[in-house]
Amino acid sequence: MVTQYAEFILKDRWLVVITSILLVLAAAAGMKNFYIEDNYRIFFDEDNPQLLAFESMQNNYDKTDNVLVVLTPANGNVFTRDNLALVEWITDQAWQTPYSKRVDSITNYQHTVSEQDDLLVAPLVEDAESLSARDLKLIKEVALSEPQLFRRLISPDGRVTAVNISINLPEDALEASPEIVSFVRDLKQQIQVRAPDMQVALTGVIMMNNAFSEASQQDMATLTPAMFLTVLVVLTLMLRSVSATMATLAVIMMSIMVGLGLFFWTGRPMSSPMASAPTIILTMAVADAVHLLSNFLWGMRGGLDKREAMIESLRINFQPIFLTSITTALGFLSINFAEVPPLADMGNTVAIGVIAAFFLSVSFLPALVYILPVKVKPRQQQSQHPLLEGLSHFVIRNNRVLLWSVTAFALLFIALIPRNEINDEFVKYFAPSVDFRADSDYASDNLVGPYTIEYSFLSGEDNGIADPAYLAQIKSFVDHVKTNEAVRHVYTLTDTMQRLNKNLHSDEEQWYKLPDNRELSAQYLLLYEMSLPYGLDLNDQLNMAKSSTRVIVSVENMSSNDMIQLEAEWKQWIEQNIPEFSFNAASTALMFAHIGQRNASSLVKGTILALILISAILIIALRSVKLGLLSLIPNLVPIGIAFGLWGLFDGMVGMSLSVVAGVTMGIVVDDTVHFLSKYTRAYREKNYSVEEAITYAFTTVGQALVVTTIVLVAGFMILTLSTFKFNADMGLLTAVTITLALIIDFLLLPPLLMLVDKNQKEKNHETQASVSDKPVQSTTV
Repeated sequence: MVTQYAEFILKDRWLVVITSILLVLAAAAGMKNFYIEDNYRIFFDEDNPQLLAFESMQNNYDKTDNVLVVLTPANGNVFTRDNLALVEWITDQAWQTPYSKRVDSITNYQHTVSEQDDLLVAPLVEDAESLSARDLKLIKEVALSEPQLFRRLISPDGRVTAVNISINLPEDALEASPEIVSFVRDLKQQIQVRAPDMQVALTGVIMMNNAFSEASQQDMATLTPAMFLTVLVVLTLMLRSVSATMATLAVIMMSIMVGLGLFFWTGRPMSSPMASAPTIILTMAVADAVHLLSNFLWGMRGGLDKREAMIESLRINFQPIFLTSITTALGFLSINFAEVPPLADMGNTVAIGVIAAFFLSVSFLPALVYILPVKVKPRQQQSQHPLLEGLSHFVIRNNRVLLWSVTAFALLFIALIPRNEINDEFVKYFAPSVDFRADSDYASDNLVGPYTIEYSFLSGEDNGIADPAYLAQIKSFVDHVKTNEAVRHVYTLTDTMQRLNKNLHSDEEQWYKLPDNRELSAQYLLLYEMSLPYGLDLNDQLNMAKSSTRVIVSVENMSSNDMIQLEAEWKQWIEQNIPEFSFNAASTALMFAHIGQRNASSLVKGTILALILISAILIIALRSVKLGLLSLIPNLVPIGIAFGLWGLFDGMVGMSLSVVAGVTMGIVVDDTVHFLSKYTRAYREKNYSVEEAITYAFTTVGQALVVTTIVLVAGFMILTLSTFKFNADMGLLTAVTITLALIIDFLLLPPLLMLVDKNQKEKNHETQASVSDKPVQSTTV
């Protein structure tokens, strides 16, 4: 049947080529819908509980989307006339930021003092260039003693300060973030023109969004072309045929066009994880083409004409290429169990590309190669590859030693898997060379970083936040969290209320405490809010009905496990100590912390399902339960060893590595399927002995396995050059796993086959011998 199909492909080759191109172009037309989504919220499903809690927080209070401009003067002292004048100018300019709603700095901080019975509210710094030495000293004392500024907008040593720009992003923020980033980067350049020695760092949620977008664009602009060049070099060296190499590149490009085109027909956006899809499709498509063309060129070098060589190559490779494409697609489709939509997008896109590569490899590729001129030199040696034949003899001679030594080696590293833990740090999704990562780390070291937990405490009634009992409970929570060494700053209404109480008692220090009268608290707030300028109100701490307040706890950079543990500890404290008030906890950091845990557990289910389906397919295709189950060993062992190695050298398994098991399972099956398909062909059809069948598999498919492994490893190692941790870590661990898969298939699978099939064959021979040894009874008619 395959032979008839091959004859049809070659006979109507022009029809096949033209039809394939038209279908690919139709699919690729979907790329007109291409756009990049730069909002970190795309990492979360719409029904994600942490996202829903965060959106609720954002709806009740001012949004926390921001740009933080971190300033470090060269002289190491913020409190000079020139430096404060510059901060004052930057604060004024920051109000011009697109979609800005609020700007906070030490210069426009609304300082309160009492004058007789009046409350005076004014910026801490005005007309900085005219300040006296006494004014500078007073400003420094206030800034370093005010809880709302200390460690938030001014470092403890007075060396670093910041201007925080709060952003109110529109619903459709596709154009908003780039516009904002462009503005603040231009502002940074203006700052450095005015003060060349001033160090300026830009961080915050908006800069994180932009970092995701730029990572996608950079990877697509650099990694995919680099991989194309690598594949071109490897294929030229291995295939030694210009026509075969060009045809393979055509299949690769068309597979990528189909994968991306059909994906963008869905209207989904390009994201950072999706940026790796073209490179992965590229590596997957190469494998199919190499297996087909290796046997085709081998046949021509052995004396077959072009037509006979292509028909024979299709005949012996159609089934294994089909099986490897299905199993690889299943591996990537298992990522649909992920809690992170961009991961599922990547998996679906690659799966589409893999299936497209299969159809193109068994139709377009042979038709095109048959059309193109192909020149080959007749082979001189009998063996397809003497080194691989020598390796097969070595493995056969030392099968028992290899069986036990490789098994022991595998078990040793598999035992290290428990050293891994599901953990993550979302700032570290980016390499230290990325500006956002470097600037965020600097901000975290000197002020506050992006790791926060926001708490909304509900009083249960309108204007309930003025209740002294309510405020006292909030303060008790604030005092408790401040005892934790990981806490860098707490932004809370209770600090404002204590300051106002002190101000309205002639600034006497003994009155720096919460008011004990509800009416007095309400009057303080009313008086204070009426004195605040536009944009600096209390909506970042109070909801509109004044029935709840928000407490923002900034912590040092920490792993997702530590973040979740901290959240759980504080939740338990609240429930035990202030159970009368309802509360919600949410933040970007909590969202990323929980998604890592949820994602890993979900992907385990997907990987198990993929394993079951792949095993069933192999059992049916190989027509042997024994071989189907046996194939699980070389498919799972490389993954186990790879994660054991990761546990030894790193140990942190985050979002980037959670997909590796499913992805690599589909890929490493390829080697096993091709090796077993050649082995069973020799063992069953040619009636070779186990040893002869193993040598046959090595010499007929070994070179193709080596070539595809080199290309796959090269492709995934190129991903390690990505500045986005997801792509880099996934590329590294996948490359290691694929390398181990080839080693295991060459050194462990043959000894396993000898152990299983040789015993079976010996039993068959014994049975035949016992039957032939029985005396034949003569009969007479």
